[in-house]
Amino acid sequence: MTKVDDRFAELRAQNRKGLVPFVTAGDPDLDTMVEMIRRFDRLGCAVCEVGIPYSDPIADGPVIQASYTRALEKKVQLKEIFRRLAEVAPEVDIPVVTMVSYAIVFRHGPEQFLKDAIAAGVSGAIIPDLLVDDAGPMVELCKRYDFALIQLVTPTTSEERALGIAETTTGFLYYVSVTGITGERTELPAVLTERLQWLKGQTDLPVCIGFGISQAEQVKHVSGIADGAIVGSAIVRRLAEAKSPSDLDDVEHYVGSLVEALK
Repeated sequence: MTKVDDRFAELRAQNRKGLVPFVTAGDPDLDTMVEMIRRFDRLGCAVCEVGIPYSDPIADGPVIQASYTRALEKKVQLKEIFRRLAEVAPEVDIPVVTMVSYAIVFRHGPEQFLKDAIAAGVSGAIIPDLLVDDAGPMVELCKRYDFALIQLVTPTTSEERALGIAETTTGFLYYVSVTGITGERTELPAVLTERLQWLKGQTDLPVCIGFGISQAEQVKHVSGIADGAIVGSAIVRRLAEAKSPSDLDDVEHYVGSLVEALK
């Protein structure tokens, strides 16, 4: 059982759903990343997702792509990201997971990446470009180190393939609500409920929905059909626009309203 598994088991025991906020490491800076992790923890968010900047992001929409570009222009390095995460880890209970390209994991060395991530207090990873067909070695490494490997199911994933993904996933299943890239949307697909009901009937894993969720009404809808909601672009955009500590208070208030919508 990973720390992410434990968190969702706790939420289920309390009949609660979880919010998974996303923040880009290094945009606007690493101090903001650390501060927002503290604030997400105080708000009672389930898990914090930290995006590791990469020059060729997978499925990320323009808001997150732009944030990665800004972070890379500031020469943000994985070593420094881990160092700052290690600083905040003893202060918070919220599990932190990274959204990271397998190219970065491979270049770092998969086992060394896990060791360094765990030393930094990271509890798991989402690796969107690691196909389930090729994930076997990474799955075994993550099991050995009690490190959550959170994998994605999309609207176009076949039922057979979705079952294979679920069998190799720990922590929670990341259900992509729409075909395409991340970004804020005004409404979610009508077939979402049907797809989620089928998937949840096939696995005991918690299922969290991401891509396109930004409004309290959407979060409330998600709470009726899934175990959690993932919110990324809307938070990243607000942080990019933040100019003062009071602006961070506004971001915290926004995320807090989403947490309340899940209750």
